[in-house]
Amino acid sequence: MSTLQDALSDPQNVGEMPDADAVGTVGSPDCGDMVRMWLKYKDKDGKKVIDKASFQSFGCQTAIAVASLATELIRGKTKEEALLMSAAELSAPLGPLPPMKIHCGQMVEGALKAALESETSVAQAIAPPTAIGPTLVDSLQAAGKTAGKIKIILQS
Repeated sequence: MSTLQDALSDPQNVGEMPDADAVGTVGSPDCGDMVRMWLKYKDKDGKKVIDKASFQSFGCQTAIAVASLATELIRGKTKEEALLMSAAELSAPLGPLPPMKIHCGQMVEGALKAALESETSVAQAIAPPTAIGPTLVDSLQAAGKTAGKIKIILQS
């Protein structure tokens, strides 16, 4: 199986992270895709590094594949190292993306950078789980009620 098929059939690190240190959300109004990424840090040799990352996405399968790979690629990196990663680097293990799918990598990069640049308290702004668990849409609607605590970047 190819890396793309693996990432699509068994995406890694999917779901909300209630104890996250940071969260970032990006959406594309052109196609309706959205990606939210959660980060958890740990101290390693005196440096703060990304210990865990997870994501939720709705829309394009390519965005899910890129986000899945990105959560693995950023593990162990410092905030500064992760900020330097481009959409092309995050999606590189999938091979070249078709031109109409390049925005998927850009959305994942945007969600990662939004999380890296967010405040520690952002994770608490996410709506608490409901009986069936909140969806990304539920969380985004709740975010509107806590203006200023979640950074949403719309890309064109």
